[in-house]
Amino acid sequence: MKLNKRIFEDKVRACWIGKNIGGTMGTPYEGAREFLDIKGFATAPGEVLPNDDLDLQLVWLRAVQMLGAQNINCRSLGEFWCSFITPHWNEYGNGKINMRRGLLPPVSGDYNNSWKDSNGAWIRTEIWACLYPACPELAAKYAIEDAKVDHGVGEGTYAAAFVAAMQSAAFALEDIKDCITVGLCAIPESSRVARSIRAVLDCYKSGRSYRETRDTVLAENADIGDGWFEAPSNVAYTVIGLLFGEGDFKKSMIYAINCGDDTDCTGATLGATLGILRGTAGIPSDWSEYIGDSIVTISIARGDRARRLPNTCTELTKAVVCETPHALHACKAAVSLTDGDSETVTAEELSARAESAIRPIFISMTPFTTRHDSIPATAYVTLDREPEIAPLGEIGVKLRFENNVESHENSPYNISLRWILPDGFSVEGGRRALRIPQRSSHDPAPHVEVEFRILAGETVEVTNRILLEALFDGRPTAMYIPILLLG
Repeated sequence: MKLNKRIFEDKVRACWIGKNIGGTMGTPYEGAREFLDIKGFATAPGEVLPNDDLDLQLVWLRAVQMLGAQNINCRSLGEFWCSFITPHWNEYGNGKINMRRGLLPPVSGDYNNSWKDSNGAWIRTEIWACLYPACPELAAKYAIEDAKVDHGVGEGTYAAAFVAAMQSAAFALEDIKDCITVGLCAIPESSRVARSIRAVLDCYKSGRSYRETRDTVLAENADIGDGWFEAPSNVAYTVIGLLFGEGDFKKSMIYAINCGDDTDCTGATLGATLGILRGTAGIPSDWSEYIGDSIVTISIARGDRARRLPNTCTELTKAVVCETPHALHACKAAVSLTDGDSETVTAEELSARAESAIRPIFISMTPFTTRHDSIPATAYVTLDREPEIAPLGEIGVKLRFENNVESHENSPYNISLRWILPDGFSVEGGRRALRIPQRSSHDPAPHVEVEFRILAGETVEVTNRILLEALFDGRPTAMYIPILLLG
């Protein structure tokens, strides 16, 4: 597919303007439990309210600029989080505390986190949609890596994949219902997020009012998070605005915010999505002039490096448009930017790409699992429960090594394992020498698995660091895999 550069840039700019409008309009009502009846802005002309929904994406843009898109994953984003992102509330706080104790993402999002199903990830997906326009499979992939930092394997991560895929599709499609369908193809049908969105679609098709639809969603999810600040309902409220607003930006925005709850998030995501879908021409000029161009941050530590982050929607647009060709090239995306006419793609094709690429990711995601990459192999380490251990306690560890080697020999090779343990700890079971199968057309993803039990001694520390050394026969690279257990 090809996207015209001028049209693409206009959609990106409209994305950030819409994000600012929705965040500013919705923030005064954040946390409202009742159904609302807003008419428009509660702020003065030119006043932009700070919103973490946009803040975090400025940091992710900086990460892409510094590391390159090919090096973005939950681990690298976790490092930028610890460096630049200040909030300590809810899932943000739990994820950050876990990382500062030494737990790697996505375990940082899984462990001791009652906010896994909350809203912190799906509200920051626009950066991935804009870097990967008309590539829902790539936008969702990066949104998942992003969400795992503070949501692990939770509904918040499903929600992020849905919104990113929907917004990426909006660069290529004209009907918001088609974009929603693409988003649904990226997430498990059994997830609470998917069920909540399908409930909205059913209500819309049956002719129910948007308030009745909101009440249906509220009742459907009353049993999680006390029906409060959780992703399934709030994503559904955004979809209510997108559907029942019938393409009218003002009507859509007011409907989404009137549903209550996390109103800055629903309003901001709706504004960004419609901005991508319709461009700046689809945003009422009186509202865009009312809000202005400024970005006001609240959640970023603006030190020496962060002070260079964009300060306006115009600056942010230019930075994203500059970075997008590099991101597309790094992922060998089937999309390019052109000075000529755009070439269309069907909703069915985008849906198929999203489903085939993203749903298998969710199937393979297991709580308390970390991924470790090297040239010879990729290793997955899965604990059989939370990363805690008591004196004389034990915990199970499953290792999976996948063969990455491509060479003229293309033969199986051996892996030698050595455990480096705290005083008093020991390891039982498993094997210390493994044979990993060769790559072939019959087995393009060869792997070997082995399980161990880690046993603690009579004394454990607050943090107990274990290191597994993996040596690959005939290869100079050694792999060192950290495992952290909390006492």
